[in-house]
Amino acid sequence: MTTEQAQLTEIRNQIDAIDAQIQELIGQRAACAQKVADIKTQGGNVNAVFYRPEREAQVLRAVKERNTSLLPDVEMAKLFREIMSACLALEQPVSVAYLGPEGSYSHASVVKQFGSSAHAVAVSTIEDVFTAVEKGEANYGIVPVENSSEGVVKSTQNELMKTKLQISGEVDLPIHHCLMSKAQSHESIKKVVAHQQALGQCEQWLKNNLPWAEIEAVDSNALAAKMAQSDSSLAAIASDQAAQLYQLNILESNIEDFKDNTTKFWVIGKESTQPSGEDKTALILSIHNKAGALLDVLSCFSKRNINMTRIISRPSTDKKWDYIFFIDVLGHKEDDNVKSALAEVEQNAAFYKLLGSFPVSPL
Repeated sequence: MTTEQAQLTEIRNQIDAIDAQIQELIGQRAACAQKVADIKTQGGNVNAVFYRPEREAQVLRAVKERNTSLLPDVEMAKLFREIMSACLALEQPVSVAYLGPEGSYSHASVVKQFGSSAHAVAVSTIEDVFTAVEKGEANYGIVPVENSSEGVVKSTQNELMKTKLQISGEVDLPIHHCLMSKAQSHESIKKVVAHQQALGQCEQWLKNNLPWAEIEAVDSNALAAKMAQSDSSLAAIASDQAAQLYQLNILESNIEDFKDNTTKFWVIGKESTQPSGEDKTALILSIHNKAGALLDVLSCFSKRNINMTRIISRPSTDKKWDYIFFIDVLGHKEDDNVKSALAEVEQNAAFYKLLGSFPVSPL
């Protein structure tokens, strides 16, 4: 055996020993998770809540804080997300509705937030995501809220206005679009299909590179990939995962017009989320038609040094020239300063709806 072979054999033996230790410790963690389930269900409690987003956020933040390895913080946290996902599945399998079919960006957001052991339930529309959770067909749902270049997702806004569900988590997902087809070249493409948001995110690229192609919006990018699977004159805009899933050729990668393209998703469910130590609170409101009305509402936050991270306005469907505001602030609704601010906002607003408090995404 050469010196190099001997050195490699020694290191591989070390790796095998470390792997055995990791496996043993994961087994111990799984046993602890099972004990948690036993405690929560003792006495026949059938309404026990197993998924605690605030607890998971705290664990993942701690993982990143103590990480001194060669692995980046985010990669280390991803590994722990999968361990947590598998352990949670031992307590109770979690089902999550998303805009399908499989291979959509919504599907990727489910995996990022809940891990691979969650049961992902594909539905046809964003409205169906809300309905599935409301009817108990899924424990949670995940819906796109806003894209960094194309703005808000109106169908999600519409459902948030109506639903009794609460927001319990957020996911920021980098979006990198691929042009894919059964065809081997751009010249064979007659039509490009994708979700309207994706078409908007790649608008300039399409004008520059496929000016002759017809553009058609469909319900999801994964559906577009599925359509392209059976028609070689079609090209879809979707993820590289969708290309693999539907056996399509990737003709171009990263065709989004803005390279930091990111979509924010929200997790929706029936339970309130407890404080995690680093949270956001989301609400919807409209204001009275008088001078300074918006300033009066916003000052409820500013005078308490509460940071407002997002404010979006849209026309009201009830009254012409009236507007609805979607607002996110830092802090949990149970924090004293946020609690008092929300009470004052409710008094000043013509319409007020609290959507919930949730952990700032640790990933």
